[in-house]
Amino acid sequence: MSMLQIGKLTDIGQRREQNEDSLYAFDSFIQTNDGIDSFGLFIVADGTGGHAGGEIASAIAVRTVASHIFEHIYLPYFKQGKPPDLQMLIGHINEAILLANTLVVGTVEKAGSTLTMAILIGRDLYLAHVGDSRAYIHTTGHLKQLTKDHSLKAKMIETGQITAEEARSAPIPNIIYNAVGQDVDPDVAFYMRTLNANDTLLLCSDGLWEMVSDEEMVQIIDAAATPNEAARKLIVTANDHGGMDNITAILVQLSL
Repeated sequence: MSMLQIGKLTDIGQRREQNEDSLYAFDSFIQTNDGIDSFGLFIVADGTGGHAGGEIASAIAVRTVASHIFEHIYLPYFKQGKPPDLQMLIGHINEAILLANTLVVGTVEKAGSTLTMAILIGRDLYLAHVGDSRAYIHTTGHLKQLTKDHSLKAKMIETGQITAEEARSAPIPNIIYNAVGQDVDPDVAFYMRTLNANDTLLLCSDGLWEMVSDEEMVQIIDAAATPNEAARKLIVTANDHGGMDNITAILVQLSL
């Protein structure tokens, strides 16, 4: 039986007047016909639009997606003791994000949100992503980015116009071309993998990864006794480096 240890924290940072990030973390055990499965749902959303309502957009996105996943994935799994098949799972995740897009567009003008979410069923990880909040997998001494940023900077790195190091300091507007809250449906990216024992999943907003290097993140997570301690130290470090944006992190460690 797999078990999850979870750490989660959000912070306004040093420069913003309000926190436009939203997060959600839920874990449970489900008794199936074959034994007990762990189930987890984790979401990080970073509102855009400033005073135009970014904090409302991210909150709507998180609530909408979480509600849809509970209704169409978690509760049927809980009642029937049978996990959803892959096609159904991806279909409901996509529906949830498209519904969130419609509700944000209809509720808040000139505001939107990134959204990176993970569903864990046992050791199986399913990720969905729009925007530039990120998902990583940490193993001792190593950090691997799973998602690709849907941003102008990322495109420029991908095409060789700038390096990743140059992007950290280059005065390039942080333009997100794929997000929740657009007039067109977002193009949802999906990722799947199987986690190993003691892998740690990290979901975070750009307020963390823009301020804290991969090397620092590895050192912090390696040294932390618990995911909660790692989340706290990651956010402290981001603030020590300037805290230019809101900072949110969810860490989920898998043990077997």
